[in-house]
Amino acid sequence: MSDAPILYEVKGSIAQITLNRPDNRNSMDEETMPAFCDAVDEASKNHDLRCLIITGSGNSFCSGADFKSGIFEARDRLSHQILMDAYAPFLAVGDLEMPAIAAMNGHAIGGGFGLALICDIRIADRHSKYGANFARLGLHSGMAVSYLLPLIVGLPLANELLFTGRLITGEEAAGMGLANYVLEGGQTLEKAWEVAEEIASCAPVAVRMIKRSIRRGIGWDPRNSAEIDTLYQSRTFEMEDAKEGIRALLENRKPIFKGR
Repeated sequence: MSDAPILYEVKGSIAQITLNRPDNRNSMDEETMPAFCDAVDEASKNHDLRCLIITGSGNSFCSGADFKSGIFEARDRLSHQILMDAYAPFLAVGDLEMPAIAAMNGHAIGGGFGLALICDIRIADRHSKYGANFARLGLHSGMAVSYLLPLIVGLPLANELLFTGRLITGEEAAGMGLANYVLEGGQTLEKAWEVAEEIASCAPVAVRMIKRSIRRGIGWDPRNSAEIDTLYQSRTFEMEDAKEGIRALLENRKPIFKGR
């Protein structure tokens, strides 16, 4: 397999984007984000495509931002703008006219969970972990998760998952309607292609118009929500609790939060 951080391939009328940093749990860094953005842009411009599959290599789908890479340390922009730039490649998936399927071959955490949520269909690995663990890091949630999760699973469940930062298994994700299918990890991509081929066999203009109607009906606007998220999230990044939460994550220990 190529060493490129993002792999893009097209087979017939279906495209596949693979996050390809398995040794770093397919986390996003300064090299990965623009490459992912380029792949989504290429897919959006290919009018012969009828479906897009997003997956990860190795044992993870995506673990979100790579905190060790320094992607949030730029000095030439305001902190919320840095965060919005980081989320922009994932948000671009939400702008696609064609359906997007998340083949969640492994764990999807934080921003990586947001990437899965912004896709139209999700296929989960039975034993992998999924969730928005922001509160456990001392952070406000990001990537429009506070908007997307209630839309998908309903307000009470979304409240519980966001307030606790709890991670759930693929089995639990399917049970609450977050995942369309739950399978063994090695079968998620195969199932994604099966569903994609079924979509691709339908009239492409009709499918795109149906997707547009669905989104108009629910007032689809994750980008606006993400902008609000970044304002709150950037503020929590400045707090001692966030510094402690991220430090504890990197040191593999339980954080001690003090509310400041």
